[in-house]
Amino acid sequence: MIVIGLTGGIGSGKSTVSDRFVDLGAVLIDADQIVRELQEPGGIVHTEMVNHFGAEILNEDTTLNRQAVADVVFSDKEALRTLNGIVHPPVNREIRHRIREQATTDNLLVLDIPLLIEGIMAGGPPRYIVSGILVVDTPAEVAIRRLVDQRGFSEEDARSRIAAQVPPEKRLELADFVINNAVTLNELEPQIRSAFAWAQNLPATEPTPEPDEPR
Repeated sequence: MIVIGLTGGIGSGKSTVSDRFVDLGAVLIDADQIVRELQEPGGIVHTEMVNHFGAEILNEDTTLNRQAVADVVFSDKEALRTLNGIVHPPVNREIRHRIREQATTDNLLVLDIPLLIEGIMAGGPPRYIVSGILVVDTPAEVAIRRLVDQRGFSEEDARSRIAAQVPPEKRLELADFVINNAVTLNELEPQIRSAFAWAQNLPATEPTPEPDEPR
């Protein structure tokens, strides 16, 4: 088993890269998807979020209103810390569990964590959980245009979210391989194939030694 960490800023095009890695035979562990699963009604993350932030963050069908959550936490650093404290521990446990499930295989695992670099800098999951870090790098103005044109963000919202993230140079400092995604899809493809070949030749990754925790 080889595990690589895939990261990049919002609007960088990480999903395009991760999708192509899957097409080429990799197994994807998507942190954002795990968050969404654990935030489904009835789940512990959903319950704790409602207990702390109130029913105002819910849609009529009791699913989370993600825009309502964003409106609360992006303007309040203490609320954001509280949200992270609710979400991150169970998500990290689930990520470790899924990695250990692949431990006896020869698979290449792509661990897609948008805040991987932030977590390492904050003393969170250390680099040894992956054999290499792949960063998708995109200039801020290109990312803003994508967020506005493709995902319906207002320009103000797009700029504020990018400004709230770790500076791109910090990602590049910790990167083992960088994909420049300020290009067309045709120009991106050779970079993806080069990154895939790089990943396949990394040393095997040892799963974290912790036993499975209650989930």
